[in-house]
Amino acid sequence: MIQDVRNILKKLQLRPTKSLGQNFLADEGILRKIGQAAEIDSNDVILEIGPGLGSLTAVLAESAGCVVAVEIDKRLIPVLHSNMIGYRNVVILNDDILKIDVHKELKPYMKNEDGTERRLKIVANLPYYITTPVIMKLLESSVEAECMVFMVQKEVADRMAAAPGGKDYGALSVAVQYYSRPTVVMQVHPHSFVPQPDVESSVVRLELHKTPPVELLDKDLFFKVVKAAFGQRRKTLVNALNNASYLGLDKERITELLEKTGIEKNQRGETLSIEQFAQLSNLIYEQRRRSLPG
Repeated sequence: MIQDVRNILKKLQLRPTKSLGQNFLADEGILRKIGQAAEIDSNDVILEIGPGLGSLTAVLAESAGCVVAVEIDKRLIPVLHSNMIGYRNVVILNDDILKIDVHKELKPYMKNEDGTERRLKIVANLPYYITTPVIMKLLESSVEAECMVFMVQKEVADRMAAAPGGKDYGALSVAVQYYSRPTVVMQVHPHSFVPQPDVESSVVRLELHKTPPVELLDKDLFFKVVKAAFGQRRKTLVNALNNASYLGLDKERITELLEKTGIEKNQRGETLSIEQFAQLSNLIYEQRRRSLPG
């Protein structure tokens, strides 16, 4: 299959664009495992990001009710239309996933002929340079997906699934785990792509929470606290939060709040669980409300 992809690119005189992070997945076994990870059936609408030549698109279309494939590279649109000619359930959009209104684009396809709702799942072999922006846009949007399956750089997958206290645990871990339950499905060697990337890759599945794992009084404040805690990883929480001027907290107040949560003042951000971050941000919120006039 790798040679097939090379031949197609050569025949069409298409050179993968480095600025778009184009590495075409060319291992049929892995393509099918990605489809299996999404657990697709005929009631599913699949949003595929970056279909490339359509190799994964075809696998998804075999089982899904509808595949909406969003491709930014206009050079690949004729190739996709040609390769998908036998699939009546594939819709191809030439657009930038970071700029489109995903909910609006998917709405026409989210109901069966009898009016019942279809399930949404998202599958993508993401260009590595936009991995985090795309994932965070989808997680933070109003799009109600059941799960998301992404091919990403191994390092990013490890960060998504990391537990507190580990070297990979950070702001991305907290954000992804607030919205979903991540599972690393498998690792993928560079030789499975054309051209080969310089890094190892992993397939990660995000199972979206129906309700968040923690109750937050102010979600924006929660993520500001997380950002501050990981902004200077070598600093203790007291110093990291004190240096975040946007929180407006002095060392004395921070120490007092940490004591109330049972967090040691010498702890660092990477040791805190999502529950502890939630408890801390809720206390900061309550303290701010009490200090308001009237």
